[in-house]
Amino acid sequence: MAETRRLKIFKGDYLPAFSPRISEETLSVIEKASDEFDYTVFPGFCDVHVHLREPGFSYKETIATGCAAAARGGFTAVCAMPNVDPVPDDASHLKAQTDLIERDASVRVYPYGALTYGEAGEELADMDAIADKVVAFSDDGHGVQSEAMMISAMEKAASLGKIVAAHCEDNSLLRGGYIHDGEYAASHRHRGICSESEWGQVERDLKLAERTGCAYHVCHISCKESVSLIRDAKASGVDVTCETAPHYLVLDERDLKEDGRFKMNPPLRSRADREALIEGICDGTIDMIATDHAPHSEEEKSRGLDGSSFGVVGLETAFPVLYTKLVREGVITLEKLIALMAYNPRNRFGIPLGAGDFTVMALECEYNVDPGEFLSKGKATPFAGTSVFGRCLTTSCGGKTVFCDNKLLR
Repeated sequence: MAETRRLKIFKGDYLPAFSPRISEETLSVIEKASDEFDYTVFPGFCDVHVHLREPGFSYKETIATGCAAAARGGFTAVCAMPNVDPVPDDASHLKAQTDLIERDASVRVYPYGALTYGEAGEELADMDAIADKVVAFSDDGHGVQSEAMMISAMEKAASLGKIVAAHCEDNSLLRGGYIHDGEYAASHRHRGICSESEWGQVERDLKLAERTGCAYHVCHISCKESVSLIRDAKASGVDVTCETAPHYLVLDERDLKEDGRFKMNPPLRSRADREALIEGICDGTIDMIATDHAPHSEEEKSRGLDGSSFGVVGLETAFPVLYTKLVREGVITLEKLIALMAYNPRNRFGIPLGAGDFTVMALECEYNVDPGEFLSKGKATPFAGTSVFGRCLTTSCGGKTVFCDNKLLR
């Protein structure tokens, strides 16, 4: 389709050419769109770290509601973490999840397989049986505590040509903490989580990845030491990539409030950590941005910083928050943001981008983040009430319209 005054197709200087196949259905939506804004067509975003909560925890989220939230955020592909029930650690358990995906998914969902049975860290999962059906392997939500177990997992994953995606967390260093062990914790009498609980396992695993030749991916890095370790490992030739999340890039412990919507794992850390993460995305150390979308019930997030469950939602706020706080403020270019959200995750995890997978954004539409509008069952976000630019008009997956925002229609 040719560009018009009101509809521009995103083009980057160094990213692959993007030629969306825009259906008559999408054209009809654009014809009805408000004349107040111009609209930009972007490749569908890809999030390699989401929690869809099914099977087992449908009161928090379902495949259907999680996919609806993804589509509203401009995502056409998401990778579902394995901390569900049953854990996808063998063929039958994985099928319980993939049957739901086949039935209810409106965007492309790629499940992870577990590294160990029950994500308990004691015995390798039946990785051979599920390797061809999963995007990668992870015990997300749990750090693999045993070095010997992680070596076995990496060796098996390497033999299968699969990525190990690690939630790096040393349980011996947690000491009952639930926010960053920094100034806010000290001044408000909270128990802190030290940064070493993350970077210590990153350091260990980078050595193991080099030793085993495993393709290694570090989930949700949050501290400056992790950035430095990964930067050095890349320079020495280790096959490593990593992700961080929007909240770590635009918030730090100074933004904390006594509210469960500010509690996530790893926690918001110091200003110096946030600045190191920004440097990491600018110099290419950090390869991609993933939301770690982690919905919980209202009751589970209503117990303050101490008692609330870990995790916040992010699929519906990721692009507008990052566009507003990073692109519009000149921290990174729009092209860099699209690389981090659409191309780099696909390239690393082997996830294709179809011509019918795109999202249409009104970049100059300003609005306040309202959790009441969320399609996710989870409403806990640290960005509630934040003024942002960039509202999704419509998202197409496989040429089918999977989201349309009636607020942008005439």
